[in-house]
Amino acid sequence: MIKTALISVSDKSGLDALAKELIASDVKIISSGGTFKYLKSIGCEVLEVSDYTGHPEMMNGRVKTLHPKIHAGILANRDLHLEELESMGYPPIDLVVVNLYPFINTVQGGATFEEAIENIDIGGPTMIRAAAKNFKDVVVLSDPSQYEDFLLKLKNNSVDLDFRKLCAARVYENMAQYDGAISNYLNSSSYFRLLNSDGLSPATKLRYGENPHQEALLYKFNSMGSLQIANCDIIQGKPLSYNNMVDADAAWECVKEFDGPSCVIVKHANPCGVGSSDNIHEAYLKAFQTDPTSAFGGVIAVNDQLTQQVAKTIIENQFLEIIVATDYEDGALEAFGLKPNVRVLKASLKKEDPYPGTLKKISGGILWQSNDDGVLKKQEIKVVTKRVPTEDELNDLLFAWKVAKFVKSNAIVFAKNDQTIGIGAGQMSRVISTEIAALKADQENLDAKNSVMASDAFFPFRDGIDQAAKVGITSIIQPGGSMRDDEVIEAANEHNLAMIFTGMRHFRH
Repeated sequence: MIKTALISVSDKSGLDALAKELIASDVKIISSGGTFKYLKSIGCEVLEVSDYTGHPEMMNGRVKTLHPKIHAGILANRDLHLEELESMGYPPIDLVVVNLYPFINTVQGGATFEEAIENIDIGGPTMIRAAAKNFKDVVVLSDPSQYEDFLLKLKNNSVDLDFRKLCAARVYENMAQYDGAISNYLNSSSYFRLLNSDGLSPATKLRYGENPHQEALLYKFNSMGSLQIANCDIIQGKPLSYNNMVDADAAWECVKEFDGPSCVIVKHANPCGVGSSDNIHEAYLKAFQTDPTSAFGGVIAVNDQLTQQVAKTIIENQFLEIIVATDYEDGALEAFGLKPNVRVLKASLKKEDPYPGTLKKISGGILWQSNDDGVLKKQEIKVVTKRVPTEDELNDLLFAWKVAKFVKSNAIVFAKNDQTIGIGAGQMSRVISTEIAALKADQENLDAKNSVMASDAFFPFRDGIDQAAKVGITSIIQPGGSMRDDEVIEAANEHNLAMIFTGMRHFRH
């Protein structure tokens, strides 16, 4: 039997018929705020929450239903808690009719940040979650579309357990959407609040944009406590362009992924060579060896102090636009001083990101997304082939996976002994990227045999696996998730390759 109902709704659709039928069925109604006033206006007999609890609303209505008399009445298990409930003088509440503040409509309507925050419902979610948890004893209606079915069951005295369970499930579906909308808003809106605050320094004019006829400006976050690319220490060199900043950031973010001494060389926002070793000199040589042709005019980043030896080797080997390091020996700065156009930047390895996420302008709007912070750990890997990768292969697979995260899709990375052997990037076909990685290795006389391969997304067909086997790849790391995964795994088994599924994609458009 439903004897007491609590009603508090923002969307009053269908409320007249529901409330009047409840009253006709001798159900006592408790309500608050605008819902109480509305029900009174249509002639319903209703008790205000503050009179029911004996406690006035507080803080402009922020606290009204958050009271033990309300929540004990909803949460009480009728088989276990009635005696305790009665001892407190708290009646059970049998029906909760609540829909939430219209947060999504509010923010879509161009509300201020303060208005959006005030439309984050607290009491409503608390009540419907409590009722949904106790669905065996309490009916919860969180959507006006449920009223018609409920009233039909009420008239037939058939508000059964299956119906209550479905209503409870709807609560958690609604709450997942509601909480997700709030999370997305708070993450993305931080940027837009920033643009209207004093969180950005005055714009610095860059040399030019992606092309010389385009203007470009750099805005820096005022709150930074460490040197990142935007606010790096520029020791020497020509003024920086838009492309210089993008390439420097790509190189720096990639090299920060590696724990040991490492070097990343970037050309056109793509790594063209990556190496790790016991020292920066060897790491640079590995990175340069991957693709000396593309390294010409590139950006070099190292995750350590740059020595005089490394500086001289770089200058002897190649023309470069930018070098980024955590620090420089005096002799290294003297060596670069002989090349005054080279931009020498100093930055910190600290990962500091006061406004996480990325923005991209599109026609008619702005896209926002959270950072690609996915990290693969050894214990999380899933071997899907008959052959398991060796320890050396596994280390190389994890190395290649880190690099693939920073290569434009479709990304294919060959690696061996902490060195990239060939990189295929920016192709519309994944098998073509595989062929390019093999071609790059062959051009630089690097033997792809016994290398591993990383792919930033799944292989839609087995042809990429066949191509990899053809050049001597022994082990593959990829996200998996293709409709033809079984076919791809079968191809790997035919070639006696080991293959790992990560369950995580690293597209970089």
